[in-house]
Amino acid sequence: MNWIKKNWAGLLLCLAIAVPSWFFGKRFPIIGGAVTAIILGMIVTLFIKDKSKVEAGVKFTSKKILQWAVILLGFGLNLNVIFQTGVQSLPIIICTIATSLIIAYVLQKVMHIPSKISTLIGVGSSICGGSAIAATAPVIDASDEEVAQSISVIFFFNVLAALIFPAFGTLIGFDTTSGEAFGIFAGTAVNDTSSVTAAASTWDAMWGLGSATLDKAVTVKLTRTLAIIPITLVLAFMRTKKASGEDGKKVSFKQIFPFFILYFIGASIITTVAVSLGVDASVFAPVKELSKFFIVLAMSAIGINTDIVKLIKTGGKPIALGACCWVGITGVSLIVQHIMGIW
Repeated sequence: MNWIKKNWAGLLLCLAIAVPSWFFGKRFPIIGGAVTAIILGMIVTLFIKDKSKVEAGVKFTSKKILQWAVILLGFGLNLNVIFQTGVQSLPIIICTIATSLIIAYVLQKVMHIPSKISTLIGVGSSICGGSAIAATAPVIDASDEEVAQSISVIFFFNVLAALIFPAFGTLIGFDTTSGEAFGIFAGTAVNDTSSVTAAASTWDAMWGLGSATLDKAVTVKLTRTLAIIPITLVLAFMRTKKASGEDGKKVSFKQIFPFFILYFIGASIITTVAVSLGVDASVFAPVKELSKFFIVLAMSAIGINTDIVKLIKTGGKPIALGACCWVGITGVSLIVQHIMGIW
């Protein structure tokens, strides 16, 4: 009862922002509900003079519900399908992830970008956009403003990719009789699922390929999503080591360990086993939708906690970092595909 009394106002405010953002994102998937929720949250917060009544609920939404979203995301992963059809793209995925993380690390030092923002942009660019940022933020204890800035950068390059990649693929000579090459390209070089879907669907429509490109791109994208697991565990270990060194006292890995990632793995295993036993994959569709809605809900809370003026003033370097990661991933994806004879 005390929990409800403490959190209800903030949760209700976040829901009031998340619901219209969700439907807007459904109507305009290239923009998406998550970005819409952040923007609306940043606008709404300008009109709230006293946040004390909503503070607890907003904090709960931005932290705990974000973790629940990642856990539920696992129900959308059939590991058998990923392992069967995603192996071909694995060398490209590994190379693109390594490229993005290296670029983010180097430019963070050169451009003096806050380490948490560079980590979020690097991980978001290389793995799966908003979902990867959602999983990584609690592990590195990123602030809501850092999450909002990273999501905004990823969104900008998502839109660019969805708009220009189909024409770019035609220009450089991707096979137009099969969706394989462009599907792998979209699945490895585009950040977020919504834009992967948009780019792949456009290619299918351009060349009358049904859903061949989309099926390939989504499978590759889901394979990338699994990289959330090792990345978050490594970041948790690094944070433990850093915290122990700074404080002069030993910090337990167990204290920082992202246990929600274990639940994410468990959810993936449940889906995999259930489908292999004959359960229709569509059974898990509502849970996947709930995961996406929870991300939108959490982003509304993050928007409420974000200073839009500060975000604009400090946005130059993160955008430059995002651009470098995006160009690096695109180039490496094409090079490795060419080496492997896919393109």
